[in-house]
Amino acid sequence: MSSGVNPCIVFNGNARRAMEFYRDVFGGELEVGTVADFGSPESPDADNVMHAQLQTSAGYTLMGWDFPADRPNHPPYRPGNNVAIFVGGDDDELRGYFEKLSVGGTVTLSLEKQVWGDVAGSLVDQFGISWMFNITVPQP
Repeated sequence: MSSGVNPCIVFNGNARRAMEFYRDVFGGELEVGTVADFGSPESPDADNVMHAQLQTSAGYTLMGWDFPADRPNHPPYRPGNNVAIFVGGDDDELRGYFEKLSVGGTVTLSLEKQVWGDVAGSLVDQFGISWMFNITVPQP
């Protein structure tokens, strides 16, 4: 049996829109299940996403869900700024991902050659999610 680590992003009622956006960026197959789909059609959150998973042909797996508004014991929703999703490799396709993710967001570090020799950049997308990119440049 193998294991893996995959980001599971928490959204504030817009998980479906965000995950569909990520599918447009990365391609792949998106599965979305709502709170109602998982057996709670009477919940005030019935239309919210309980589980979404995007599996891309590049082998990435992104997961997401909507923060439950109907749980008084949950701490308040706080979009994170202490975690970033890191995308790295030597594939030029990463440049396209960076450009697509930046639409409606904020580039915090332009995608350009850095002092360590690779091309790197960072951004916060339109959903408040931080992304970091590193494109390996072959050394002579």
